[in-house]
Amino acid sequence: MIPPPIVLHDLTCVHDRHPAVHHLSGRFAPGSLTAIVGPNGAGKTTLLRALAGLHPVHDGRIDRGGLAPDRIALLAQVGTLDRSFPVSCRDVVALGAWARMGAFRRLPADAAARTDAALQEVGLAGFERRLIGTLSAGQFQRVLFARLAVQDAPVLLLDEPFNAVDARTAAELMALVRLWHQQGRTVIAVTHDLDLVVREFPETLLLARAPVAWGPTARALSAEHRLRARLAAEAWSDAAVPCRDAA
Repeated sequence: MIPPPIVLHDLTCVHDRHPAVHHLSGRFAPGSLTAIVGPNGAGKTTLLRALAGLHPVHDGRIDRGGLAPDRIALLAQVGTLDRSFPVSCRDVVALGAWARMGAFRRLPADAAARTDAALQEVGLAGFERRLIGTLSAGQFQRVLFARLAVQDAPVLLLDEPFNAVDARTAAELMALVRLWHQQGRTVIAVTHDLDLVVREFPETLLLARAPVAWGPTARALSAEHRLRARLAAEAWSDAAVPCRDAA
């Protein structure tokens, strides 16, 4: 279950021809639990999408140690997902199995049982046939965590996993994150909750487009490093000339 390390070599990604992440080098150790924090617009979501292979690398490279794309699971921000399509909780969770098997492969015989077990694990037993459009934000986030459980990937990328959910839901989902980490998975989570980071995450990457600090959480979130991140963000300008090299 323990995946290979993920190593970033002078990574640069652009968004609308402006640098979103640049000159980032470092290593996510196998089985590590890392928070990515930083001001709004710091490139945190772009970095997660690049790690998942969903955002192009402009310069540098990401070495995933040969890990196949379907072995990296991304939980997108819940607010970016469309819930208007009439699909059931069970169907959404079952997509975790499709991610491993491929769209044109028959689901394994135990997929339904695994799907229902995952819903029970996140506290949604009896919700199998409920349409996702009828769920609260916290209930829908539980469904997405159940889908991750079914996907059973060794690397989990979580984008604001506790945003817009109540305290009880956040605590129960964090317990699942702890469990996944204890199983040897690499877990990388973007969050704005610094109290949670200090309490739960041994490693932190403080990002302000360029890296500010990466290492043990207490050191990465020192007052000096947080000030550097804030000053970097204050210097950003939407009027900056786009990078000529960025396609």
